[in-house]
Amino acid sequence: MADNFNFELVSPERLLLSEMVTEVVIPATEGEMTVMAHHAPTMTTIKPGIVSVRSGSGKKQDYVVFGGFADILPTGCTLLAESAVPVEELNKDELTRRIEAAKKELEDAVHHEHKSKLEHFILELTHLRGVVQQD
Repeated sequence: MADNFNFELVSPERLLLSEMVTEVVIPATEGEMTVMAHHAPTMTTIKPGIVSVRSGSGKKQDYVVFGGFADILPTGCTLLAESAVPVEELNKDELTRRIEAAKKELEDAVHHEHKSKLEHFILELTHLRGVVQQD
């Protein structure tokens, strides 16, 4: 049986989750990352995607995050999300609105680096919309 560790998922709006869990899968910018107890200390950025949390009882909870940072320690993990909601509360119209807003911002972007980041963000949101609609 896997050891438990403390996991907190925090957005500017609210604390979404704070409990002992056995496993968290996060959408790190370098790829999906599974965090378990005794993980090496790491700090990583988070891209838009699904955070999957498994409790000690085996219950799985999924959350949609729109970027942020994760601070991982051997005893716990704190994910500070720019925005996050439980998957079942995701408003697909809101996701479409975010994509359209990013496209509008891309049209007005002047600097190449900003355009590149926006293009990548739009791709991530579009992929996320496809994943969420399949569930």
